[in-house]
Amino acid sequence: MSHSPIQTPADVEPAFRAALDRFDPARRPLILGHFDADGLSAVATLARVLERLGRPADIRITGKGENPWSPALRAELEARRPGGLIVTDLGVRAGDILPGTPTVLIDHHVPTGAPGEATVISGNGWTPEPTSSLLAWWCAGAPEDLSWLAAMGLIGDMASDAFPELAEAQARFGKTALRDAVSLVNAPRRTARADAGPALALLLRCTSPKDLLKGGHSETADLHAAKAEVAAEMEVAKRVPPKVRGDVAMIRFASPCQVHPLVAQGWRGRLKDKIVLAVNTGYRPGWIHFAARTATGTDLIRFLAEHRPPGAGEEYGSGHVQATGGALRPADWNDFATRIGFPDEKVPE
Repeated sequence: MSHSPIQTPADVEPAFRAALDRFDPARRPLILGHFDADGLSAVATLARVLERLGRPADIRITGKGENPWSPALRAELEARRPGGLIVTDLGVRAGDILPGTPTVLIDHHVPTGAPGEATVISGNGWTPEPTSSLLAWWCAGAPEDLSWLAAMGLIGDMASDAFPELAEAQARFGKTALRDAVSLVNAPRRTARADAGPALALLLRCTSPKDLLKGGHSETADLHAAKAEVAAEMEVAKRVPPKVRGDVAMIRFASPCQVHPLVAQGWRGRLKDKIVLAVNTGYRPGWIHFAARTATGTDLIRFLAEHRPPGAGEEYGSGHVQATGGALRPADWNDFATRIGFPDEKVPE
């Protein structure tokens, strides 16, 4: 693991270049990223810049419930035999993702362990906290023509106006265009299929958010269809009334779409003194997915750790102190629901 402190934007590009120098130049590197606007924008930035450097990369976007530290994904990566691995917006956890392969992690979530020999470029704990896409843009040497990608990740993940890079991108590319593009790019990963391929294709090809939004790309229509699918599911889910026990409010529903974070965020503003859990029993067979949000200032990572069921795995309780969640098998969900005061919300095991 890299022990050189990365504390300022100026530290980021040298650390990234040093990590690239350890890659095997005879084999293509692989970029592995999350399927939201921040992760996709980070992947697109890194891919476009590596192409310019004459080091084209393969790309793999995670799908429903996948994480790089899982045995299944590790087996796939081993078969690919990349010359190096760039993993972005997928967390920082214990252990090597692909032992023996030079790896760099670009991320901003709360780390849950030391990732073996990987170089870690993390914005976690910075004030303000840069998103993965902004870190990736700094890794790439801050190319002006790709600043809109960094801005999209900032808007999608944080909606933070604290970075001058965002203000500059909004002035250059248009604030409304950027926000509309983020909304479209975020839609596919929330659908039942969770296929972010069309969104990534546009981010790799387009020159600006306005280029992405115009009707000349077939993928734009795919994104609009995805947005309509999610909106229809959201209309149903947001009408479910919360159950309140003590400091916790729970909203439970079943949807194949990833609307639980949106539901939790929506109720967060209405239940300002509660920890809000939006629970989705229909997102992935055999799993109970939930999103946690709060306006109380409670450290949600700590809250989930204090109520962690014994069988919980890597899918549980990572993210941000004010925005996290997880996925549990039915037996572990039943344990967790009882621990937080909702024994009547058990599911069949």
